[in-house]
Amino acid sequence: MKKVPTIFVRSAEKRHLVTDEVNPVCAWVFKGEGVATRKLDGMCCKVEGGRLFKRREVKKGRAAPPGFILEEEDPNTGKSFGWVLADLDSKEDQYFREAFEDGPYADGTYELIGPKVQGGAEGPGDRHVLVRHSPENLGFSSQPPRHFFGLAEWLSGQDIEGIVWHHPDGRMAKIKKRDFGLGRSA
Repeated sequence: MKKVPTIFVRSAEKRHLVTDEVNPVCAWVFKGEGVATRKLDGMCCKVEGGRLFKRREVKKGRAAPPGFILEEEDPNTGKSFGWVLADLDSKEDQYFREAFEDGPYADGTYELIGPKVQGGAEGPGDRHVLVRHSPENLGFSSQPPRHFFGLAEWLSGQDIEGIVWHHPDGRMAKIKKRDFGLGRSA
């Protein structure tokens, strides 16, 4: 899974915030294309051929871990994004193992959520689960606004990390509450 672009251009002075300028690669969102879904605050992973892979980021100048499968490189930051096979026998990957035991899972990308992932921000109580990235699983009852101020206001009233738009051709785009300087809790 490639890094999902943010729908607005980041501020030059405060890179953690966005401006109201539309990111050109995400212009389709503002044309009304795609379906908005909830962005889960977990750990990205994928199932391929019955095996579970974790998303991995490698910073510029660092060596990739053994078995790293490169997905893309960010020309602006020099970071590499890709996948490593989850070691389901290791303590490090115990929450992936717990969730993966509930399978089998179809090939695709998922979000690992649960009580020990990202401080338990998401999840069904005391168990770790994999949630497939799809409009069917994570859709809203009504679509959020698609303009800067409307999104900021809408997100300020939601207890979610953010929104991911899914285009029918496979493209995705995102916005997070923190991109507007908003905290997680509603």
